[in-house]
Amino acid sequence: MSVGLILLVIIVLGVLYFVSNYNSLVRLRNQVKNAWSQIDVQLKRRHDLIPNLIETVKGYMTHEKETLENITRARAGAMSANTVAEKSQAESTLSGALGKFNLVVENYPDLKANQNFLALQEELTSTENKISFARQSYNDQVLFYNNKIEVFPSNIIAGMFHFVKEEFFEVKDETEREAPKVSFK
Repeated sequence: MSVGLILLVIIVLGVLYFVSNYNSLVRLRNQVKNAWSQIDVQLKRRHDLIPNLIETVKGYMTHEKETLENITRARAGAMSANTVAEKSQAESTLSGALGKFNLVVENYPDLKANQNFLALQEELTSTENKISFARQSYNDQVLFYNNKIEVFPSNIIAGMFHFVKEEFFEVKDETEREAPKVSFK
């Protein structure tokens, strides 16, 4: 075997390795984008459910105007957020407002028996679960992607082609980390 042939094989293997690493980075970046779009779909569903929920309870909760306005403001803030960090913060605020709303609902037994309200509340609960799973999937994809960008030798290729780290969708509000308090009276 000649030196030229050996050199050619080494170059071809190097190019294949380079292309494979680059393609892997592109696939991971696209998986992160896909995971983020899954969160966006569920957040949109959540945002669409909230006005229906508010309309259903308005007649019952005449004394709880501030609670409903807080939810409306938090929803508007969540819908206008753009970056992962902004959305994370805005969704945290919205979750807090919805949590307070659920506590207030306990004071209205007629509302809790209303079929429209129960259906909307079930939809919202289902959506919250889907959002939770979508966040977990997104964070898993971000972890894989960020690891690939940072480990040698793919970090060289990532740097050459300007692959940047993605943000995790994290809980910023420490009160959301606390376990909910349940009391049976």
